[in-house]
Amino acid sequence: MSTDNVHNIDIAIIGGGIVGLATALALVERRVNGLLVLEAEPELAAHQTGHNSGVIHSGLYYKPGSLKAKNCVAGREALYRFCAAHQIPHERCGKVVVATRPDEIPRLDDLEARGRANGLPGLRRLRPAEIREIEPHAAGIDGLWVPATGIVDYRQVAAKYAELVQQAGGQIQTGARLLGCRREANMLRLITSRGEVRCRYLINCAGLQSDRVARQCGVSSGLRIVPFRGEYFELASEKQHLVKNLIYPVPDPKFPFLGVHFTRMIHGGIEAGPNAVLAFRREGYSRFSFSLRDAAAILGYGSFWALARRHWRMGLGEFYRSFSRRAFVRALQRLIPELTPTDVHRAGAGVRAQALEAGGKLVDDFRIVPAPRMIHVLNAPSPAATASLSIGQYIARLASAQFELGADI
Repeated sequence: MSTDNVHNIDIAIIGGGIVGLATALALVERRVNGLLVLEAEPELAAHQTGHNSGVIHSGLYYKPGSLKAKNCVAGREALYRFCAAHQIPHERCGKVVVATRPDEIPRLDDLEARGRANGLPGLRRLRPAEIREIEPHAAGIDGLWVPATGIVDYRQVAAKYAELVQQAGGQIQTGARLLGCRREANMLRLITSRGEVRCRYLINCAGLQSDRVARQCGVSSGLRIVPFRGEYFELASEKQHLVKNLIYPVPDPKFPFLGVHFTRMIHGGIEAGPNAVLAFRREGYSRFSFSLRDAAAILGYGSFWALARRHWRMGLGEFYRSFSRRAFVRALQRLIPELTPTDVHRAGAGVRAQALEAGGKLVDDFRIVPAPRMIHVLNAPSPAATASLSIGQYIARLASAQFELGADI
């Protein structure tokens, strides 16, 4: 998969996750030649993509008209078609969102309104008895049926994107971490851990490192990536009958996280989670992962402290659940009361690349920023995997206009 002898190319894409590969696919479909994907890790899809829970999101949660809403809805259907065309296992299984307290019902009303504004097919309110018809063990005083939601393995999707990119003449180089970027006349010189690459244009899809890549390229975005680790439990095999498909709570609108939920996985098993714990290493998948550089970047960022002052109670609660199985299970019991701590065991974790603005505001929408000869994808957390084909086309359109690809490539 690697290519050691690449020196001069037209477009370099930094990042071999699902967004970078989808962008590469969109560009080779436009017959752009001389394209190279540079991935820092030894393998593709090693971070957010490879640690994804595998949900194909419907578009229920996102502000109508936002980049998230438009790309999730379009990308969802494109992804279903892509998986069917390439025989990638997937399922449009639907999910239930349940309100367990009276104060959550107005928020469920808002979710339903957003879903209808975003054109989600088949949305239906559920009475308690109807919730139990779909998910017999779920609790809830009100609910919402979302049939457009599905499940898939995003590593398989990313691998197929990479295969198609290479078949169309695109190149992929793994183990090539960006160390620096220098501007030359009509070119960019990229210094990587595997040598130098000269390119005419650059697209930054580096995920957890996207803000640092932007700064290496001389772009000051005003954003900083703050990593949040999401930890999962898995239901014991004898308890997997408690969940048929997907069961979600009503999320807190103050945060871009959906709350702990239950997800049936495409290859079997039921995941429960995730929480949202501040991570002190950007690629830190363990509770004890630590990077002095990453921790210093967080703690030395004034806007982080503005965020912490506003939401410290939530943050402490997430840390407590990280170390207490019983506390984690109590959150899950809101959805399935009969679950007990012995019914679950620790599973994997993922790290969300969440952009933070000056003043401590979490960036809610996708953030894609142009610069001379460059495009920087600076915030693309969930539902970026669902929306990947649509995001890739969106970035390809930006590139076609900004880079004048039709005229000079």
